[in-house]
Amino acid sequence: MQPSFELFPVHRLLLFLLLLVTLSPPSRAQGEGQEERGLHESFLRCVSRLSPATADPSDLVHAPADASYGPLLDSTIQNLRFASPRTPCPSPSLLLTPTTVAEVRASVACCRAHGLTVRARSGGHDYEGLSYRALRRPARRFAVLDLAALRAVRVDAARRVAHAQPGATLGELYYAVARGSRGKLGFPAGICPTVCVGGHLNGGGFGPMMRKHGLAADNVVDAEVVDAEGRLLLGRAAMGEGLFWAIRGGGGGSFGVVVSWTVRLVPVPPVVSAFTVRRLIPRGDGGEQAIIHLLTRWQLVTHALPDDLFVKAAMEPKADDDGGGGSLRPQVVFKSLFLGNCSGMVSQMDSHLPELGINPSDCREMSWLQSMLYFYGYTDGQPAEVLLDRTLQPKDYYKIKLDYLTSPIPAAGLAVLLSKIVEEKGGSIGIDPQGGRMSEIPESDTPYAHRKGYLYNLQYFVKWGGDKNVSYEEKHLGWVREVHELMTPYVSKRPRAAYINFRDLDLGQNVDGNTRYEEARVWGEKYFRGNFRRLAMVKGEVDPEQVFWSEQSIPPLVVVGTRKRQRQDGLVSES
Repeated sequence: MQPSFELFPVHRLLLFLLLLVTLSPPSRAQGEGQEERGLHESFLRCVSRLSPATADPSDLVHAPADASYGPLLDSTIQNLRFASPRTPCPSPSLLLTPTTVAEVRASVACCRAHGLTVRARSGGHDYEGLSYRALRRPARRFAVLDLAALRAVRVDAARRVAHAQPGATLGELYYAVARGSRGKLGFPAGICPTVCVGGHLNGGGFGPMMRKHGLAADNVVDAEVVDAEGRLLLGRAAMGEGLFWAIRGGGGGSFGVVVSWTVRLVPVPPVVSAFTVRRLIPRGDGGEQAIIHLLTRWQLVTHALPDDLFVKAAMEPKADDDGGGGSLRPQVVFKSLFLGNCSGMVSQMDSHLPELGINPSDCREMSWLQSMLYFYGYTDGQPAEVLLDRTLQPKDYYKIKLDYLTSPIPAAGLAVLLSKIVEEKGGSIGIDPQGGRMSEIPESDTPYAHRKGYLYNLQYFVKWGGDKNVSYEEKHLGWVREVHELMTPYVSKRPRAAYINFRDLDLGQNVDGNTRYEEARVWGEKYFRGNFRRLAMVKGEVDPEQVFWSEQSIPPLVVVGTRKRQRQDGLVSES
């Protein structure tokens, strides 16, 4: 006898399966998606409440599910290593794009209210990408505060100052200063016109006029800051001397968001002069020794030249196109800016460094504004309006490291550099002289401590195209790290100094949720020497909860016995 089976009705089976789906706990991905949606909606309500003038908060607040999120996040990532799927990074929970100071305040206050840390980005040139990425999943979610839309520049030539918002580029600032002063004033800052004011001034700011006028940060006279509670601190008196000191070279992303900088402008002559000369090492005996002798003389002289004269050197590989089978030879490039005419330039070079053999034909006269284009590489008289192109610098894959020299590199060290430069076709090694005004400013005046006794900074740079092979990228990174290691005997010591605007995670990093001053000293004192402790104390006063946090943000140091700062009750309250 065959057994009989009672078929389960189809409609009951469907109902049973539906109940299973309904009652099953959500997957991790679903849970995270619901959490993201909840955060997004709550943040929009917070912005609406704190910034009622914002007509549509969704224009300010972008979540990962939004179509606008990806393009906006990638828009100013300059180092393509951190936009590549080969370098996966935890994404910010929110991307915030304020267009007004009120929206900056609301953004910071709402981040704090929602337990988000803040990473502020001006132009995206952070060499390690910490203004927009995390290395690993942090203990706290984070938001990127993109300041690109805050880019106004106002020049007061009569008072010799300019007011610049953080999203303005150096090119825009230079152009406005020159036009607003009819070519009589300039500003001592960097040579890359697409770097934005915010990060550049926060970290110090090298440039070809630093021997005459110091760093860009040395010429900051006032600022407006949104603090960790979303309050607007209008000027130096409101923020206090500690915070004003810290933002002028203490590095971006630690103390608050500077929404306006007031900088001192400096007089420039109607005509400046510049030269670029190249010395390729010839094949055969004696060629390398001749270049080493020239570099030795250059090192002995250029940090002590008259401060109107800046002469830098760089080593680069040059393809051998004269039958050498495509091999590379070392080439040394000397580039100079003189705040005067060619006659004065040639006279100074003849007097101080005749070995370089500078002739009148090597020299070019131009305006100070044009010299900023020249130093960037536009040497054919391009119009000054090129400085206004925010896409001027091509995006690339790269890694940079930096050292300081307290004594000249001996011949053996120079030989090492010349031998290594031909091993990497995308490599370059730059040496910039300090001295002059840089040596006169006490190291405690600003967080930038590499002053008297620091003769040169030494930059190791490698760039490459979008290689698909990950191991090929490691080859480039290995080259720059090896050169840095080989120079250990010849560079500054105790500590081996570094520069925060050439941020380098190889030096060490914070761990979110366990950021401690003692551990951070490993990298912090390399950047700031003895000033690191004072920076940590300022952090303890203005942002003890570390609303502004990254893998190399300043950790808070609260000294026992100091009076704790009182907070206002409101999230957005006036100081």
